[in-house]
Amino acid sequence: MFTPSTTKALEETIAFAERRHAILAGNIANMDTPGYKSRDLSVQEFRSSLKEMMEAERKPQAVPSPGESSAVRINDRERTSLTREQAMKEVHDASTQILYHDGSNDNLETQITEIAKNQTMHSTAVALLKSQYRTLQMAIAGNVTV
Repeated sequence: MFTPSTTKALEETIAFAERRHAILAGNIANMDTPGYKSRDLSVQEFRSSLKEMMEAERKPQAVPSPGESSAVRINDRERTSLTREQAMKEVHDASTQILYHDGSNDNLETQITEIAKNQTMHSTAVALLKSQYRTLQMAIAGNVTV
């Protein structure tokens, strides 16, 4: 449970959520500014980068043999998952292209929903990291309680 890659992943998640929160709060603050376009950090891209980082840390770097293809093979389940994710991203992207009469592209409800989801991600990562440190502290102190 307590591995350097897990700790690093939780720390990166917390930092990402904090940066994203600042951007989302800025969107709300500027919502009444004519022509303001809301901004956001892509959660999907962050998760994908985090997954790649963790997978790279788990596996030793394999050097392909001569003649061996280094192309990544995707099984059918992963391909279906990617297709669904792309379809959902296209729907989300289409909904963000809506411009209101004042030239803005977002509403308060959407921003509040994104802030709530972001807060949940942040709180979960903090709770998991806190739990890991508590476990480590108990192991160091030699206290074992069940």
